[in-house]
Amino acid sequence: MLESLLEGFQHGDRLALSRLLTYASQGKALPEILSHLKSPPKSSQVIAFTGSAGVGKSSLIGKLIELLRRDNRRVAVLACDPQSPLSGGALLGDRFRMPTQVEDDVFIRSLAATPGHGAVAEHLPPMIRLLESFGFDTIFIETVGAGQSDTAVASLADVVAVILQPEAGDDLQWEKAGLLEVADIVVINKGDLPKADHVESQVRTILGLSEGRHVPIVRTSAKSGEGIDGLWAAIQAMPRKNRGGGDGRELLLYTQELLAEWFMKAQAKNRPDVLQLIKNWQEFTNQRDVIVRKLIQLVEKDISAAGGLDRSD
Repeated sequence: MLESLLEGFQHGDRLALSRLLTYASQGKALPEILSHLKSPPKSSQVIAFTGSAGVGKSSLIGKLIELLRRDNRRVAVLACDPQSPLSGGALLGDRFRMPTQVEDDVFIRSLAATPGHGAVAEHLPPMIRLLESFGFDTIFIETVGAGQSDTAVASLADVVAVILQPEAGDDLQWEKAGLLEVADIVVINKGDLPKADHVESQVRTILGLSEGRHVPIVRTSAKSGEGIDGLWAAIQAMPRKNRGGGDGRELLLYTQELLAEWFMKAQAKNRPDVLQLIKNWQEFTNQRDVIVRKLIQLVEKDISAAGGLDRSD
């Protein structure tokens, strides 16, 4: 199954892309998927939109998709939605504010963002790699409603746009927000509302406290389309960041997947040494570091004996 999906992916099959994204989103078969991805002729531009709920992230991305399609750019969106308490999946709310016309060169995927992951879904790096390898020029990441400490998206994107709006809360909220510390661009959406000038003045004051940083502030209206061209110009003016697994996340994901496969196979085969470690883990909570070291020794022993992890069955 996986082999046929990878083959279809290499031939531009969008269904294969969608199914491989599902694998990646669940952390499944990441080593096999990543090892089959070819480097694209040029890297995609990855743009993150973050901010609190209701500020217009989805609507702004929708307007930018319309703009980019006029230039024949291929666009993908990874929209992190709240997780459904019933199904565990994404609530799909973001899609209603984005283009609904089916196009081969526009791909929108909703992802459930579980609490505790910085307002983004798990396993985003391999999903970005899949979209990049498939040939999308621009990849948007949209976070769920982000709070002051939800800054995980900063390490994933070339450009982070923090979206604010007038009348969205008390004056101190943004001053406390770590979001402004990772912003490459600040967007004041619904900029035609009252107090927009006040918001912009506040933001300029807060950003001015950080020496050596120049963060453009753009005012937009997703409803009227005002400021969308200026927002895209500001994004394009930003220098590219050094992505591509530079922080080691891809290596970590690969290692975790290999170890998980080894552990599940050993447990399924009822290996006495592994079952004993599991029993010890349950009984001796004060010796868990020792138990982990013994498990690592078992893995090292298998690797040494087999010349690599056994992945044949």
